[in-house]
Amino acid sequence: MNRLYTKSKVQLPMVTLRGIWIYPHMVMHFDVGREKSKQAVEAAILQDSRIFLVAQKDPYDEMPESKDIYDMGVVAIIKQTIKLPNGNIRVLVEGECRARRLEYTQESPFFEAIIEELWPNQEVTDLLADNIEISAIKRICMDDINKYIDAKPDMPNEIIYNLMEIDDPGRFADLLVSYLILDLPLYQEILEELDYYQRLIKIHEILTAELEILQVENEINSMVRQNINQNQKEYYLKEQLHVIRSELGESGLDTDEDSDEYIQKIETLPIDEKSKEHLTKEAKRLKFLGMGSPEINVIRSYLDTVLSLPWGQYTKDRIDIEYSRQVLNKDHYGLKDVKERVLEFISVRKLKEDMRGSILCLVGPPGVGKTSIVKSVAESMNRKYVSMRLGGMGDESEIRGHRKTYIGAMPGRIVNSMVQAEAMNPVMLLDEIDKVSADYRADPASALLEVLDPNQNDQFTDRYLEIPLDLSQVMFVTTANTTSSIPRALLDRMEVISISGYTAEEKFHIAKNHLIPKQRQEHGLKNTQLSISDAVIEKIINNYTREAGVRNLEREVAKICRKSAMLIVEGKAEKVSVSVKNYRDFLGNEKVMDDDIITKAQVGVVTGLAWTEVGGELLQIETNIMKGKGKVQLTGSLGDVMKESALAAIYYIRANSEKYKISEDFYEKFDVHVHVPEGATPKDGPSAGITIATAILSALSKKKVRQDIAMTGEVTLTGRVLAIGGLKEKALAANRYGIKEVIIPKGNEKDIEDIPASIRKEMVFHSVSTVDEVFKLAIEK
Repeated sequence: MNRLYTKSKVQLPMVTLRGIWIYPHMVMHFDVGREKSKQAVEAAILQDSRIFLVAQKDPYDEMPESKDIYDMGVVAIIKQTIKLPNGNIRVLVEGECRARRLEYTQESPFFEAIIEELWPNQEVTDLLADNIEISAIKRICMDDINKYIDAKPDMPNEIIYNLMEIDDPGRFADLLVSYLILDLPLYQEILEELDYYQRLIKIHEILTAELEILQVENEINSMVRQNINQNQKEYYLKEQLHVIRSELGESGLDTDEDSDEYIQKIETLPIDEKSKEHLTKEAKRLKFLGMGSPEINVIRSYLDTVLSLPWGQYTKDRIDIEYSRQVLNKDHYGLKDVKERVLEFISVRKLKEDMRGSILCLVGPPGVGKTSIVKSVAESMNRKYVSMRLGGMGDESEIRGHRKTYIGAMPGRIVNSMVQAEAMNPVMLLDEIDKVSADYRADPASALLEVLDPNQNDQFTDRYLEIPLDLSQVMFVTTANTTSSIPRALLDRMEVISISGYTAEEKFHIAKNHLIPKQRQEHGLKNTQLSISDAVIEKIINNYTREAGVRNLEREVAKICRKSAMLIVEGKAEKVSVSVKNYRDFLGNEKVMDDDIITKAQVGVVTGLAWTEVGGELLQIETNIMKGKGKVQLTGSLGDVMKESALAAIYYIRANSEKYKISEDFYEKFDVHVHVPEGATPKDGPSAGITIATAILSALSKKKVRQDIAMTGEVTLTGRVLAIGGLKEKALAANRYGIKEVIIPKGNEKDIEDIPASIRKEMVFHSVSTVDEVFKLAIEK
């Protein structure tokens, strides 16, 4: 080995390869997805673009340790990198030389090792090129690869010419093995063999074994082809027998009868002539297919699906604004803005029947009544109602269907919904459109663009149908918890109507007038058999279900109904009355207590307001200062935006330490720890800046912060307070917890009008422009 190679030591970043391999002088590209490997690639690019590539022993191991990685690998030069949309990096490399790892210098955040580079000694290599033994084994290997190419027709003949041009025996061996499809350990074995002669011997052994396997494979394939030919012969004879029997009148042509029946039905469909021609052509094909042909069932299923669609069938719209208003008010309490927008839509429909307007998108937290509003719209307009759940959908074919030539093909869910609706103008609910996902098969959101575009959905073509389906008369309504995860192009097709949540007063009326009567009826209870006092309803709202919607409120009412039904069935009571004296017997202990929220002034604890997909929520941010070396610790599953807000707050206070009379060198002597409770819940967003700044200043100055005041707003490095979103939801959250004063950015004054009047009367909103104003309001003197 000393004679064949020259050695040199170098320290390089290392990437472990999974299921792939590389040899010197070989150019290849691969995708890097693991964080360690990404950082190693980036470190290599910052140095000299050289990197050590080595295979891991188990390609399915996601987090290999040092013992799970081979020692021998290849030093390669990175030629090009491309960042992919999924966050991975595509790397183009060229192998330089073999190398052996001597020791690791680090294993985190990425592997780095001292390696021994093994460069071929060119003088010795040139001498070996004419060696008799080397020449003999090369000739044997060339004979092997010729046989291998003959046995595998898909292998190109250019391989032979490429190998003939190489005199270097080591490079000849590496190039030859790169053309073979082997298991990873065999590639590694060739890589680790440094002696040229022995390397070629191993390749000869591998090729000999592969040729034996190929010979067996070819024999098996030959037998299969013979069987197929026999099956074709049998099919031809069966067809002849079928014709003979038909001539003798011994069997009827069922496919002829079916074909004629389909053609008659197609002629009556109210569709364009081109579509009729396509369907008639498919129906006529039945006549020319032999009995037992699997294609018969495919065509029958296709035609049955097409004929089951409600072509030309429409329900007559009832355009009565007063009636629609009554239906909406009967089923829903509050939601004035949403009802008005729906009534506007219905009004325009009365004036212009063929209106192609925007798609409504109801956005709000769970349990606020988005789905039930859509049902009420369908009822008020006398339209059929169908719904599609889009949550988790990751395959475009669920919208556009599969081509009917595939095994198990079926139409998309849009077509199935139209069949279910039995009319061409239903109200179709696309539920949870914000939870549509994309995967390697396709992006269903892109398919929805065609469905929801009023200018082109009259020609929607499902892959299975193969003919246009008119969706222009369908009233599409979508629902979502948030618009942030809806693709921008899809969101542009829709008109967003926000449903923020209910106040405690609205929840009370909803429970009393809607939920309790509904649950009594669903549990078979008469009005006289169960009564729930107003005080108990308030208890449920305040101490069991602090939420934006009323879903959990309905669950608690259902719980009371179940227990009441059991008492009546067991004969323990003829009627049940739930009051403040016995409500715990039905509901158990309170789930939400006022004691959970700190109410007395504290140092380093500030009440902030946050927006989540389930409505507004309170966050009591805590800060501790302790002796240290200026380390800043942020905990509580914070996102990048929230972390940046915390750092901006710290640097603002540090820059103005003299102004706030705190130690100028606190960042050198003290550690700052900012924590947002409920650490398992991820939190992110720009609206916690002034909250964190107030908590840090309070902790540094040892001054208490008022807990009867909440705040929301972003802070800049110069102390300005920037506007935020979701003010209505945050105000409702503060009101739920009994906080009557809220600090908001000056830029959000216009949003106060969106807050219900009953809440505005109870609360005081302090609008601020600078963080100094926040400190004056929140920190006690």
